[in-house]
Amino acid sequence: MITTDLNLIKQQLEQGDVVGIPTETVYGLAANIFNEQAISTIFSTKKRPQTNPLIVHVHSLEKAKEVAAHFPPKAEQLAAYFWPGPLTLILPKSPLISDSITAHQPTVAIRIPNHPITLHLLQTLDFPIAAPSANPYNRISPTRSSHVEAYFPDIAILEGGNCEAGVESTILSFEGDEVVLLRHGAISIEAIQQKVGRILDRTAGTDHQAPGRSKKHYSPLCELIISYEPLFMLSAVQEKKVGILWFKEVKIASPKVFKNVVLSPSGTYEEATANMYDALHKLEKDGVDLIIVERLPNEGLGRTVNDRFERASAK
Repeated sequence: MITTDLNLIKQQLEQGDVVGIPTETVYGLAANIFNEQAISTIFSTKKRPQTNPLIVHVHSLEKAKEVAAHFPPKAEQLAAYFWPGPLTLILPKSPLISDSITAHQPTVAIRIPNHPITLHLLQTLDFPIAAPSANPYNRISPTRSSHVEAYFPDIAILEGGNCEAGVESTILSFEGDEVVLLRHGAISIEAIQQKVGRILDRTAGTDHQAPGRSKKHYSPLCELIISYEPLFMLSAVQEKKVGILWFKEVKIASPKVFKNVVLSPSGTYEEATANMYDALHKLEKDGVDLIIVERLPNEGLGRTVNDRFERASAK
């Protein structure tokens, strides 16, 4: 059920229900962090492994410091610049945070979402919320309320429009004075380096220190291939309904292709990032057997797009 009734969503969270909420990244499946049954319901609803930690959402730096035991100087610097926004910080957790949220790790993932409706919701609540993406585990992330409703028709979903960034937050951790990148996201490596200098890139890992690091993730039900030359891959296709996701233009049309989709008519990484999950949802709804994705240049948010499609294509 999709609703614009903020009070209804607030009441459901307060009584321990799980609800769908909008953020600037993707829609989240939200619950009170202090309600163990509600947190358990997030995992069971998503069929998410309990070894995969959740991100805690707060409305202010002050609230973030209540759930973190320590804020390194560079974490403060990054929070001051990028919050509210699509940046998640992995920090030592305070005693307030249960092991069920952090997958029994000593750290907690925290961010302040940059969505006016959800920020207002958080300001009216007496507790932070945990909110992983509102999709079954390993499936395509939702960037519209209708995506969430298709996955979970029985939960209340707060309408917040289409997600502006359209991809999950960038996740950073800290080792002494070093900043460590754990997940590519809506803020590029270059943007972070401009603020804190060199960072360590550990995005290739598949451990569960942070969400979104499974080898296979963000996946449509059909096969997906990522390639610099999408049309070359058609030579191996026989009697398949094929959709191609192009970066900024359809280079060559082919009668073998059921549907061509351009992610960014303006040719920007930001636009491609914002459109990629919605494009996957539409092609899946169209019943394609195979999605071929044009690999983007590996720079800026192009890295994030490539990361998501590489995980979506994993066997």
